[in-house]
Amino acid sequence: MPTIDLINGPNLNLLGLREPAIYGHATLADVETRAQALGGELGLTVTTFQSNHEGALVDRIQAARATAQGIVLNPGAYTHTSVAILDALNTFDGPVIEVHVSNIHRREAFRQHSYVSLRADAVIAGCGVQGYDLALHRLAELLRGGG
Repeated sequence: MPTIDLINGPNLNLLGLREPAIYGHATLADVETRAQALGGELGLTVTTFQSNHEGALVDRIQAARATAQGIVLNPGAYTHTSVAILDALNTFDGPVIEVHVSNIHRREAFRQHSYVSLRADAVIAGCGVQGYDLALHRLAELLRGGG
């Protein structure tokens, strides 16, 4: 079964607690459990990782080159600032799906630019935590050779 790295950036460890009016009530543990179950249904193995530290995210993306066939990434605030994460993603050969729980295009102007989108094969924003499900479905399709 193909392995998908589900990588979450800063403050996503506070899902369900931080600004639930924007991010909802589901916790990161809920998201990870749901993603692993759905991954199994789709024939994928989903591994999970979260860090508030840019370098740790870069390290995980680099490690995925040897262990994963796809990445689902919610880089949190690093979306808008991290060339280092973009550079790491550019070394990864498999598909990358960028996920945002909120619709970054309806938020503050500084949140509307994404460095990660320059590498992402798809971007899912504003679908709440269901965006992770959509990302896994899309990755499964891409890995099967679908367009």
